[in-house]
Amino acid sequence: MSLQWLEWAQRIQALSQSGLTYATDVFDLERYEELRSISVEIVTEHTGLEMQHVKDLFAVEKGYQTPKMDVRGAVFKHGKILMVKEKSDGRWALPGGYCDVGLSPAENITKEIEEESGYLVVPTKMLALLDMTKHPHPPQPFHYYKIFIRCEIVGGEAKNGVETQGVDFFAEDGLPELSLNRNIESQLKLLFDFEKNPAKATVFE
Repeated sequence: MSLQWLEWAQRIQALSQSGLTYATDVFDLERYEELRSISVEIVTEHTGLEMQHVKDLFAVEKGYQTPKMDVRGAVFKHGKILMVKEKSDGRWALPGGYCDVGLSPAENITKEIEEESGYLVVPTKMLALLDMTKHPHPPQPFHYYKIFIRCEIVGGEAKNGVETQGVDFFAEDGLPELSLNRNIESQLKLLFDFEKNPAKATVFE
């Protein structure tokens, strides 16, 4: 399915946000507000999200828009990969989330893994930096980059977090139902490739 409409909506939103940040003429500001409304209508029409929800998402964005960063941890034990069950959709994902301001990617993934799974880890290698729009995730209002970081367990124990309701390790041929907004099967397969071949070069787009 073509997602050209999503690229158009994201570009219109980014242009309108920049205009609302830097423009001073009242008529230009009105035009940029109209552009943002058009992007909201496009996303609403194609995703089924409530228009007010999309408006609220776009309205809180300020300044020049850049891709958002999502960091995910690749933690292996006995050839299986660590995953957490998300409360939001009841499906499974690599522990992680959006990067917090003030923390490095390594600090972010360490925090996220402990909060979501109970394990204490040490990041050892960035495995991949992927553009979410180049992979078959469900449509998202914003443009995201996904960072996958290999981590080694150094302590802790399996424990549910505020946003998770299950913690487990899965084999490559026994993956659970995935939370597709967060990760897809081809990305999990890529991480298993790194487990089999630790010298594999970092993948980036």
